[in-house]
Amino acid sequence: MRGGYKPRLREKWENEVVPILMKQFGYKNVMQVPKPIKVVVNVGVGDAKDDAKHLDYAMKELAMITGQKPAVRRAKRSIAGFKLRRGQTVGCVVTLRRARMWEFLDRLINAALPRIRDFKGLPTDAFDGHGNYNLGIEEQLIFPELSYDDIGKVRGMNVTIVTSAETDEEALALLKALGMPFRNDGKR
Repeated sequence: MRGGYKPRLREKWENEVVPILMKQFGYKNVMQVPKPIKVVVNVGVGDAKDDAKHLDYAMKELAMITGQKPAVRRAKRSIAGFKLRRGQTVGCVVTLRRARMWEFLDRLINAALPRIRDFKGLPTDAFDGHGNYNLGIEEQLIFPELSYDDIGKVRGMNVTIVTSAETDEEALALLKALGMPFRNDGKR
């Protein structure tokens, strides 16, 4: 960390989560304890093929949310049913690592998710079998960095949290210990 600064969520992981998970799963070494590796935030902008302004708005909003400039994603193949040609822009993506990842997760858990209307918790069945969690967000307005005047169009995004956990149970325990609000629906 530059200047000795550690993100708040990383300190919580080191001081509180690591001992809990070591006891829960019987790890012998601190290096066995799962941790978040990266967070990928993806925004699909299908209407950018008609008007390039939509992509500019989406990139500006994603940069404001994540604090990092997004990369443009282009179509890999043509799909006639969607009137899509190979090479057209279809979205933008940001990959967050290290301090930016910890800061984004902290804002997501403590500021953004509580702002979702009628929020009852995150589903526990969105793990991919390898310890990674996928979260779909319906509107970008839940992030406090954006106001209604800043956005061009309400659009959703996909947040993928990649962890070093080998099983979904370990990843679920890690994210619960970090403070992710999962719903209690009896699964897992």
